[in-house]
Amino acid sequence: MKRFVLLLVGLALATFWLPDAPAWAGKRGRASRWAHRFALTRPWHGDYYYTPWGTPAILVVPPTAHMQTAWSWGVSQTTVRPIYHQFQRTDPGPGALVPGQFLPTPVWPSHTDQFGVYYVRGPWGATAPRAWRHHRP
Repeated sequence: MKRFVLLLVGLALATFWLPDAPAWAGKRGRASRWAHRFALTRPWHGDYYYTPWGTPAILVVPPTAHMQTAWSWGVSQTTVRPIYHQFQRTDPGPGALVPGQFLPTPVWPSHTDQFGVYYVRGPWGATAPRAWRHHRP
């Protein structure tokens, strides 16, 4: 009984002395490291472009999101897959994607990948543009 009480007291004290780590583990999280490695060898876009813009479009999701769902019509081909790419300030600007290398959305699309909108995780708080951090001191 005495050991049990000492163990509980030790755990209680350790919770106050250990540094706090965010639940998503910041840039050092295992999923973030894996995503970074995979993103180095894969493009952020697929084969289709977003019809209103004529180029692939980015759908920015929270930086803690790691998975996406791709839906298919007809025979069940719905998949859940990782989101590898994360938004960075090193944007090459317009003209970086060569026109004509992407397909338009089909008249009768059968998969969400064919809409030309692709998930990219947003930046972590420290790397966010200043306008996104206006509510912080």
